[in-house]
Amino acid sequence: MGIGTSIILIAVGAILRFAVSVTTQGFNLHTVGLILLVAGVVGLVVSLLWMTLWADRRRAMPTVARRDEVPVRRETELY
Repeated sequence: MGIGTSIILIAVGAILRFAVSVTTQGFNLHTVGLILLVAGVVGLVVSLLWMTLWADRRRAMPTVARRDEVPVRRETELY
């Protein structure tokens, strides 16, 4: 579940929990809203943790040439 999906679940859950004032037979819309709200928050936390903690940290940092270095073109390289 991505960040966008989590935010949509949070929004729909909050609308069902706090803005809808309908009584139904068989199930409670407020409970469904609370379940969607909690699922969205959990999904958002997991997505953020995935992006920050479990990201690939083995990626090498790009090397930057110093100002005094001049790039040298080798004759053996094909362009």
